[in-house]
Amino acid sequence: MCGIAGMAGTADASTLQLMLERIHHRGPNDRGLHVAAGSDPASRAAIGNTRLSILDLSPLGHQPMCNEDEKIWVAYNGEIFNFQELRRELIAKGHVFRSNTDTEILPHLFEDYGPKMVERLNGMFAISVWDARERTMWLFRDRIGIKPLYYTIIGERLYFASELKCLLLVPGVNLELRPKALSEFLTLLYVPNPGTMFQHIHKLAPASTLRWRAGQVSIDTYWSPRFGPYFNAPEEELAAELRQKLAAATERQLISDVPIGFFLSGGLDSSTLVACAAQSHSDLKCYTIGFKDEHGRLEQSQDDAHYARVVARHYGAKLREIVVEPNVVDLLEKVVYHMDDPVADHAAIATYLICEQAKDSVVVLLSGQGGDEVFAGYRAHMVDRITARLRQIPRPLRAVALQKLLPFVARHGFTMPGVSTGLRLAFTRHLSKLLQFSELAPRNQYTAIRSYFQPEELDQLLAPDLSARSDAHASQDIFATHFDEVNGEDFVNQMLYVDMKTFLPDLNLAYSDKMSMANSIEVRVPLLDNEVIDFMSQVRPDLKIRGWEQKYLLKKAVKGMVPDAVINRRKAGFGLPVRSWLRGELREMLHDLLTESRVRSRGLFQPVVVSRMLRENQSGERDYTLQLWALLTLELWYQGFTEQTTCTAAVAR
Repeated sequence: MCGIAGMAGTADASTLQLMLERIHHRGPNDRGLHVAAGSDPASRAAIGNTRLSILDLSPLGHQPMCNEDEKIWVAYNGEIFNFQELRRELIAKGHVFRSNTDTEILPHLFEDYGPKMVERLNGMFAISVWDARERTMWLFRDRIGIKPLYYTIIGERLYFASELKCLLLVPGVNLELRPKALSEFLTLLYVPNPGTMFQHIHKLAPASTLRWRAGQVSIDTYWSPRFGPYFNAPEEELAAELRQKLAAATERQLISDVPIGFFLSGGLDSSTLVACAAQSHSDLKCYTIGFKDEHGRLEQSQDDAHYARVVARHYGAKLREIVVEPNVVDLLEKVVYHMDDPVADHAAIATYLICEQAKDSVVVLLSGQGGDEVFAGYRAHMVDRITARLRQIPRPLRAVALQKLLPFVARHGFTMPGVSTGLRLAFTRHLSKLLQFSELAPRNQYTAIRSYFQPEELDQLLAPDLSARSDAHASQDIFATHFDEVNGEDFVNQMLYVDMKTFLPDLNLAYSDKMSMANSIEVRVPLLDNEVIDFMSQVRPDLKIRGWEQKYLLKKAVKGMVPDAVINRRKAGFGLPVRSWLRGELREMLHDLLTESRVRSRGLFQPVVVSRMLRENQSGERDYTLQLWALLTLELWYQGFTEQTTCTAAVAR
């Protein structure tokens, strides 16, 4: 719901209006601003909001909102799912409400609790509070980072917004690029918080509070994932309790005065939400992505649409299947524009397409995102277990497999009943990585598996003058810092902690928010509800991964509720078959945007290395799909955000 923008230390209403216009897509139903034009800079501020009406569609939901004496002003983006109980508490204490929105609890809650109010919120949010009494601006971001918030500091002035592109409009903003961000992006396919591609524009990290007062800025963390003390109850009892938590979280997040639908990939997480909703709701609207069989031949799974149909039939839900063709990548420029910071995950395009198709029927979509980070569902979570087995193979045999056998299988293949070309290629890719990193310590294995360019590969790729400044180890250092923060925990929980600090907010939730709001759709993520996360933090690691079975407790919890075929299906990613497209229908586009002359003129990469990657990917000698997608994304980002040639034009197309 909505977008926000604002400033402190100045009250430039015209700039604020321009910032709000740039995020009109986040809130097309209403726009408002509050300007505090004080006598000195310390008392000047302005906050604004573009509204996507979801709760209380009347004009009473207009933002910014204030408390009774108009000393506390709030502009906010998101939803507070426990607002009804907080509202009842505040009314009992004498506070007066005019609307039925969740927004209105915030100025009253701040009046009573100050910045500690954020600890009482169960929701997804980016909140700005102007406290005229203390002449202080406060910014808050939700615990997991579901809703984005960017800021920049110019002298003693603070500027902030829901999207980075708003800050490009700020007079005097410094758009110097951050060299380390280049290696971070290429390594991870995203830029980890609190950084962005720009040196002087930052993300407010998840679970953070920013305070501006008289030109001084301080940032604190109000929450961090913690594990234990662990429940001692039998697993059947814990599974039943988890099932109740999931149903309650889904029910909480179904509250709305506008129509709601569901992303449905046919995977366990999205199917669980549909199953929970079906207990008390009918007329469920679901959306999934499909593609032609020939385009999916190089992917490990192309069964999402099939399983989505299984789930939809099981619950009598209405399913809209969106079949995509390679020309959908024509959207890439627009997707890059809306992402702000580049994110090289083609799932962003799939998300954009679903939201574009759904917006005629619904305003809110529920997503199963976060399930892998909460319940331990990624392949990366199994790496240390698998490599422990691989190390039992004599090292010379492992070397032969890595250097000769796996490359031969990848290029020439083998046939086995039920094994598709895509599954064979995926198997050889993953096993090759596991063999390559089998001697590393577990945390280093995890980091290497999460990396798409290793440091030595980055040093070869980057132009010589950039290689020294960009620090090929920057991403490894970020992961190491987060691992150190939970060094005493079980390794499963350590990996989940790192996921929640990096991959979840900066890639998955980032593209989900940006692609949905680009279409004026709000996405909610019930699996990241406070109560679900807090419950799972007290579940023993061996109930998250039991032997070789991932998401063990979740599967027990939804047994008999979600079809067995979905519970038992192989893990599959959400996205598009770009592996096939880049070798076929999109080959010309890829080669045009990454020609040697263009790469040389950009000055970021060694042209000969990029040409080799293109050649080897096309021949099938190596699989550089995601690495080339990252280079393609980065080229479009540079055109739009540094040359500013497409930054505003992209939306018009």
